Amino acid sequence: MLLTGQVDERTLQKYEKEAKDNNRESWIFAYIMDTNEEERAKGKTVEVGRAHFETKIKRYTILDAPGHKNYVPNMIGGAAQADIAILVISARKGEFETGFEKGGQTREHARLVKTIGVKHLLVVINKMDDPTVNWGKDRFDECVEKLTPFLKATGYNVKKDIVFIPMSGYTGANMLVHTTPEVCPWYTGPTMLSYLDNLPVVERKADAPLRIPVVDSFKDRGLTIVMGKIESGTVSVGQTIFLMPGKVALEVVGINTETHALQRAKPGENIKITVRGIEEGNVSAGFVLCDNNLVPCLTEFEVMLAVNELSKEKSLLTAGYEAILHLHTCVEECTVSELVAQVDTKTNQESKKKPTFVKSNSVVRCRLQTTKPVPIESFTNLPQLGRFTLRDGGRTIAMGKVTSLAAKKAGK
Repeated sequence: MLLTGQVDERTLQKYEKEAKDNNRESWIFAYIMDTNEEERAKGKTVEVGRAHFETKIKRYTILDAPGHKNYVPNMIGGAAQADIAILVISARKGEFETGFEKGGQTREHARLVKTIGVKHLLVVINKMDDPTVNWGKDRFDECVEKLTPFLKATGYNVKKDIVFIPMSGYTGANMLVHTTPEVCPWYTGPTMLSYLDNLPVVERKADAPLRIPVVDSFKDRGLTIVMGKIESGTVSVGQTIFLMPGKVALEVVGINTETHALQRAKPGENIKITVRGIEEGNVSAGFVLCDNNLVPCLTEFEVMLAVNELSKEKSLLTAGYEAILHLHTCVEECTVSELVAQVDTKTNQESKKKPTFVKSNSVVRCRLQTTKPVPIESFTNLPQLGRFTLRDGGRTIAMGKVTSLAAKKAGK
C-alpha cells in the first residue's frame, strides 16, 4: 500500500510514532491494517482488515486475515471472499519450523484456502533480510523444498498455480521492484506485484442469479449499509433485491467500492450497498443478497466430506457428530445426520453399505443438518456458496462440498 501510494508520508509518520511509543518500531507497517488497540497491543491480527491498492494494470482489495490459531474462524471468513491467496512464510531461523511443524498454522491455512476454492497461491518467503538468513539461497531453497510436497498433497498444481518469491516486507525488496544484484543475485523471478498483475482475471457469471454473501452491516445517516462480495450476477442502483433467509425486499439506494460510487456492480467486486427497507440489526454475516431468483435456504443437505484429523476424544465421525459449519460468510452449528457412503480415495468408488463411522483421513458422503436455515448452493452450481469447512474444539476437522440440495425422501 505504501509503495503504490495508498499511504501518505504524514500517515506513516503517525504510525511510526505510535509504534515507537509502544516499543514496537518494527511493527510500523502492521499498524496500517491492524487498527484496533487489541491488535496493536498483542501484535496479532484479530479481525479481517480491509483495504485497497492499485497498480497501472489492476485494482486490488486486500483482506488481511489473522494468522493466529485462536482467530481461524475470522481467517476463514476473509479467505471465503478471496480470489488469490498470499501465504506469508517467515524465513527467520526457528519461525518457519514453528509454522510448518505438525499442528502449525502454515499447514492449516494452506489447506483452508484450497478448500475454500482459491486456485492461485503466492508463497512469499518473508524476512529474507533477517540476520539469521541474510538473503541466503540455501534457506530459501530449504523452505521451498519442505513446502512443495505438502502443497502438492493439499491439491495444488505446484507448477501452474504456485510461485515462491523471496521477499522483505519491511524493506519492500522484491515487492514492487527487485533487490539489487549485490543483495540477492540468485533470484530472477517475478516481483510480487508483477506476478499478481500477470495472473489471468477470474471468470465470473455476470448473467447468473445475483448472489452476495453478507460480510457486515452498519448504519449511516439513517440508512443501512451492507458489505459483501458479488459472487455472481449484477446489482444496480434502484433495483429491488432480497435478503435471505427471510425474503426481505430491499431497495438499492447506492453502491460503493473502496474508492468510488457505482451505478452498477459486476461479479468479483467487494462493495458496500446502501439499502432501504431493513434495520442494521436485522442483517447478519452469512445472510445472502439475491435477485428474484432466490438462493435456496435449507436446514439439511448432502455433502462430500474429506475428514482431516479428528481429536483423540472424538476419534470417530458418526451420525450425531456435532461441529461448527463455515460456509461462505455463514457460521452455523450443524450435526452429521446420516453417513451415506464411504469413498475409496484410491479408486473413488463408493461403498455399497452405509458406514456406521469413519476415521481421520477418510472421505465420506453424508448429510448435514443445521440448527437454522442457511443460504446455500450446490458446488456444481456455484462453488463459492457450495464449499465449506467443519471445525470442532478449535481445529478444522473436515472440509467438503455440497453435492445435493434435494430434500430427503420419507423412508430413505
